[in-house]
Amino acid sequence: MAESKKTPVLKSRGWRDRWYEIIFEADTRAGKVFDVILLIAILLSVLVIMLESVKSIDEEYNDLFHYAEWFFTILFTIEYVSRIICAPRPLQYIFSFYGVVDLLSILPTYLMNIAPGETQRLGVIRALRLLRAFRIFKLAHMLSEASELRRAIWASRSKVAVFLATVLIAVVIEGAALHLIEDGKESGFDSIPESMYWAIVTMTTVGYGDSAPVTPLGKFLASLIMILGYSLIIVPTGILSAELAHGERARDRTRISTQVCPECMREGHDSNATFCKFCGARL
Repeated sequence: MAESKKTPVLKSRGWRDRWYEIIFEADTRAGKVFDVILLIAILLSVLVIMLESVKSIDEEYNDLFHYAEWFFTILFTIEYVSRIICAPRPLQYIFSFYGVVDLLSILPTYLMNIAPGETQRLGVIRALRLLRAFRIFKLAHMLSEASELRRAIWASRSKVAVFLATVLIAVVIEGAALHLIEDGKESGFDSIPESMYWAIVTMTTVGYGDSAPVTPLGKFLASLIMILGYSLIIVPTGILSAELAHGERARDRTRISTQVCPECMREGHDSNATFCKFCGARL
């Protein structure tokens, strides 16, 4: 009599796996809802900190701000502890970039009870958590664009270095010349560093107006550096544009998923990736 084949029983996922998918991923509906709620809470908490810095508003709503800050702190504390519990490797998450930011976002309120005062301002660091918006709204492709920009900057570093050296030489020469011409005229060029500062401000077309040449020769040199500033603005743009165009032709566009590696807790994987491209762990 033939033995009956046993149907394999699929092992159901535990609560930690389900919560990991909700908290760390944004591919599911529950994960998107969780991240959107978290993002709203982050925005509101930063808004509370900003409004609290306005004395007139703080005097009128001080108690409300106090309770709101504690509400958000407790909320983010629960979220932080949940991430540690759900993470396959808790220490990897704790010492990751987002893990450190999550911890720093809840410490200020607790530290206020120990050392009241300036520690409250550290709560603004919570704004760094807004970077999670890249996962929430499927904008992770922007991370690949940022990587491409970084690659372009690194590839053109020698050209950028030559450009910066040219600007520095022009600033030193202009600063020394204006100090020599305008010194003693009470026009603000009392030293070469101050003259160099004016040259930088003028070359970048900022023009604070705190100092200006008064002699005809000084005005002539100022006109030259203004024209030079307008000419140099397009140089780094052209260098980076050329590198970006070259990289655009060379690279093959791939979609980026919102998956987080359970081993190294890093993001930015291709949508069809099976293994982490950073540590090799299975996704």
